Order: sequence, then structure tokens, then C-alpha cells
Amino acid sequence: MSTIAITAADVNKLRTITGAGMMDCKKALTEAEGDFEKAIDILRKKGQKVAANRSDRDAKEGYVIAKTAGNTAVVLSLNCETDFVAKNADFGTLATSFLDTALNNKAQSLEQVLALNMADGRSIQDHVTDAVGKIGEKIEISSYGLVTGESVVAYNHPGNRVATIVAFNKATDDNMAKDVAMQAAAMAPIALDKDDVTQDVLDRELEIAKDQVRAEGKPEEMVEKIAIGKVNKFYKESTLNNQEFIKDNKKTVAQYVQEGDKDRKIVAFKRIALG
Repeated sequence: MSTIAITAADVNKLRTITGAGMMDCKKALTEAEGDFEKAIDILRKKGQKVAANRSDRDAKEGYVIAKTAGNTAVVLSLNCETDFVAKNADFGTLATSFLDTALNNKAQSLEQVLALNMADGRSIQDHVTDAVGKIGEKIEISSYGLVTGESVVAYNHPGNRVATIVAFNKATDDNMAKDVAMQAAAMAPIALDKDDVTQDVLDRELEIAKDQVRAEGKPEEMVEKIAIGKVNKFYKESTLNNQEFIKDNKKTVAQYVQEGDKDRKIVAFKRIALG
């Protein structure tokens, strides 16, 4: 049994470093005989154990945030199990710190984000694991996206449940850029244009359309043609360029973007929403 005296100052120092609870910090320091590095490892192992126990839980709440820097925009979703945790200011601060690190490093994928080191030299994945141990819920970064362009915009919908980022090939007025980002948030397009819709999605939509046409009692020889018409409607509703612009449904989003510069276009977007 350890004879090292664990002081309140020691416990508070470990709590400041890790964010873990006071009693957890005291137990870890006692077990580690006052060695802070070992105590941190003990707390991390506890967090990993909690994470494993909660791997089958749903983390559908959370905090979604997007930011820009120069010609780069990123968006990230830090998820948890309950709305109570999601609305805690510390949780939002944690999500923002992860996003800032990803943006500063221009991480290209979620895997790269998780491997990045924070200011304390430990990885984002380690910090996520620590949060599991501290909060007691399943915590995960579920989604991440990055876009680059001559002009970029980030839109965070009030409440931080939906956020979008959009990139353009040319300089774009701030109001126009925000309009497009808000359009993407509100209308939830699945792709930028027709050619960006995956073959799996297209095949599924075509089969659904055929079944609908048959259910309507149309002759079999007409099924294919009518179904293709329904798929074209799907394109119009589900691809950002071809959606009706919500502020003026007489034009598409692509047509709106080209106002004042026929060569301007959207080159990429990413939308993340909870649920």
C-alpha cells in the first residue's frame, strides 16, 4: 500500500490536467503512488473501459460547429447521448477546440483529426476517451468535413445541431455565400450535382420510382419512362445546384450563384446534422 501523501493540491492539479472528477483523480494518484504520468494513464484506461462498455449506445445528441480560415472551411460533429450534456458550455468548448485543431492542421479526414495532437501533446482521440470517463456517456466525433476554394463560407444554425460549409471557385459576395450555406442547411441536399449522386443511390431511387409507377397501375411499357421522370425530380430536389433557390423559386441555386459572374460555381459543400 502506498505511503505517499496525496495532497489536495496534487488532486486539483491532476483534475486540471485531465478534467476528471476529484475522487477519480485522488484514487488514480493513490494507485500511482503520486506519479502524475501513471495517474493519467490510469484515468485514460478507465475512460477506455467506459468507452468500451458504451460502444453499443446511441450518441445522437451533440454539438455541430463549422469555421473558416483563409480558403479552407471545416465542419465537425461531437456527439453524446443526452441533450443535457450537449447543451453544457464545456462540451461546446471541447468541440470547438477539436475543430480549431483540425482547421489549423487542415486535416483531410476524420481519421487524421483523431490522430492530431492537442496543445498538451496528447491526441484528440485521447481527449475524446477522457471525456467518456469524465462525463459517463458515449462520446465520439461522428462526422468531419473539409472544403477548399477561392471563397469559402461556414454556417452554424442556431442551436448547433446543423452546420454547413461551402466552397466556390471564385470570389463570392458574403451574402450570396451565406444564402447558399443556409440553403444547404435547410434543404439537406445529398450531393452537389447529378454526377455526384452515387450509383447505389441512383439505382435505389430508380427501383422505388418503378414500384411507385406500377402501384399506380401504369402499363409496364411505360414504367421505365415515367420512373426516369421521377428520378429527374429527385435530382432537382436532392442536389444543391439543381434545387430551387429558397429565396426565389424561379431560379436554381446554380443560377443564383452565377448572377453577376456566369463562371462562378460551387465546387464543394458539406452538411452535418444531428439525428
